[in-house]
Amino acid sequence: MNAFEIIKTVRLTEKGTRQGEKHNQYTVVADRRANKTQIRQAVQELFKVKVVSVNTLNVRGKLRRQRTAHEGYTSDWKKAIVTLKEGDKIVLT
Repeated sequence: MNAFEIIKTVRLTEKGTRQGEKHNQYTVVADRRANKTQIRQAVQELFKVKVVSVNTLNVRGKLRRQRTAHEGYTSDWKKAIVTLKEGDKIVLT
């Protein structure tokens, strides 16, 4: 897998913004098959930053309903919280 397949997107949430300002941590959506080492290398390659640590967790899909007759689940996905070296930032525009 290349870096673009491993890192799908950077999640922008209120909690994630606070983590970025306070602890220099960013939340990314990663491929479910990727491990911490692959995620670390992909973030360093794509954003040209130094990664200190990577924490991952698998997020289960939620039950969703459309109208009254149709039920389904959203997709499962992997969340990775990446801590960067002091002074490095991921610029999101």
